[in-house]
Parts: sequence; structure tokens; C-alpha cells
Amino acid sequence: MKIGIIGGAGYTAGELLRILLRHSQAEIEFIHSNSNKGKPIYAVHQDLIGETELVFVDQVSQAIDVLFLCVGHGEAVKFLEKNSIGSHIKIIDLSQDHRLGKLDWVYGLPELNKIAIQKSNFVANPGCFATCIELSLLPLAKAHLLKNEIHISGTTGSTGAGQKPTDTTHFSWRNNNLSVYKAFEHQHLGEITQSICQLQPDFQHDINFIPYRGNFTRGILVTVYTHFEGSLAEAQEMYKNYYENEPFVFVSAENPDLKQVVNTNKCVLYLEKHKNKLMIISLIDNLTKGASGQAIQNMNLLFGLPETEGLMLKAAAF
Repeated sequence: MKIGIIGGAGYTAGELLRILLRHSQAEIEFIHSNSNKGKPIYAVHQDLIGETELVFVDQVSQAIDVLFLCVGHGEAVKFLEKNSIGSHIKIIDLSQDHRLGKLDWVYGLPELNKIAIQKSNFVANPGCFATCIELSLLPLAKAHLLKNEIHISGTTGSTGAGQKPTDTTHFSWRNNNLSVYKAFEHQHLGEITQSICQLQPDFQHDINFIPYRGNFTRGILVTVYTHFEGSLAEAQEMYKNYYENEPFVFVSAENPDLKQVVNTNKCVLYLEKHKNKLMIISLIDNLTKGASGQAIQNMNLLFGLPETEGLMLKAAAF
């Protein structure tokens, strides 16, 4: 597949390139960036020195099979309004612009919409927190067992805020620090609710989500709990059955840690039962399974390739 990338200078584009350069069926045709035209890719994504001699361009070629939109939220819609994209080109949007009920766009969570993704031309890649939380709840939603409000706390790395420097991503502020942001109002709540209702249409309960800024660069860890009358063994069986044929989701018997998923496209889940509550711990890499890795997983599905093609990545581990 010939590939074009719009918004090539950001974190998600850099992660896409890192993976696509080793994808056996991918050929990168162009990487678009108005502000970096003519610069070599490795001048911005310095980890790619020695990996590629491609340079940034400010033109959009139609000689591609798939286009990745790695632009900021609100910018994907503007780009598609201003640029004519050939009908033969499939589009994967990593922004939030097409995630909520957009006609012709499929919500690109493979563990929820695999068949629809395979038949589509336009995929809205899920948000990072949304991916992590949805994967923790889908088995319960499918069994119509989300009968009470849901409580979630989650911590994300600084790369989740994007590449543009801000006060809360500055090293001196973020290091040795922890803070809450967007409590009960996070932008991913809409897509989380949408996915739950897709499996459990009668769900009408509150989702109480408290996000934290972590003092690390990559990864998300969320803790979810809700009312559950069954046993721990029943919950574990439910989760293992739901994800039996999903190559990137694993139900762990041991309490996991974040380094098990950093630099991979994995989601690791862990369950505990406390009285009448089920607790689910969910971990992903926000840049990989939470963004670029999942986008490539969706690309693989769009073109009939194995989901794992190019995505058998090694965890940081230590």
C-alpha cells in the first residue's frame, strides 16, 4: 500500500513512521508538513536518523492507497473541506473530528467494529483514553451487565497532550508531579458512551471519569469499577471469551504494570472482585494502541492483511 501522512511533524505521525518503515506491505509516498517543507524527516523525528531519507513536502499526491490524518482536533474536517481526495483513497483520521456519529465513518476500535472496518473507506481512529476504557468495559456491555454508574480514574503520559509545549508538559512542572484535569468532562466520554450503547442500548448511567497527568512520557493506566453480582471466575471467563480472537488484548492473572505495554500495540486487562464491585485495570501505550498502532491495525483490516502485520513490537519491560 502506498501511504500519505498529513500533519507529519507531530507525535502520532512520528509513531506511524516508526512502525510503517518496518511494515512489509507499506510504502510511504509522502509526509506532509507546511512548516517543515524540505527538511529531512529525521530532523524532526530524530529517532529515525539512519532509517529514512524522506523529506517533508507541502503537496498532497493522489497516487496513494491510504491517507492518515495526524492533524489537531478540528483540523481534519478543515483539511478534507479544502482538499479533494480521490475516491480510491481510504482515509484514517487520528483526530476526534469523525468519531461521533459521522455518516460514512466507522469508529475504528477493531475489538468492537472489525467487520464494519473491513468494509469501510473512512475510519475514525479512537482516542487514547477512550480505547483503554472501552476495552475494559466491552465484555460487560455485551452481556448487558452495566446496570449502575461506572467509576474510572486514569493516568496518562505527557505525550498524550501532543507535541506543542504547554505549561503542564514542561519538564520542570511535570516531573515529580501529579495533577487532575477535565474531571467528569473529558472529551473522550462521548465516544466511550457511544461504544457502550452500541452493545448495551439501554445504558443510561453516569460514567464518572477522573483523568490524571502522569510524570512519564508514554502509557495509560486506568482503574475502572462498577457493580457486579457475579464471581471473579465468571468475570474472567467472560473477558477471556470476548477477547479470545483479538490478537492485542490480554487478560492477565497478575496485577500488571505499565512497562508491559509501552512501545507495543497491546492492551493488558486485570480483574479483581471486591464485595459487589468488579474492578478492571486496563493498560495501553497512548501513542501505539491508543493512536498510531491502532491506526495501522485498522489499515491492515482495510486491506485484508493480518491485524498483526508490522505490529509485533517489543515492550520496554525495564
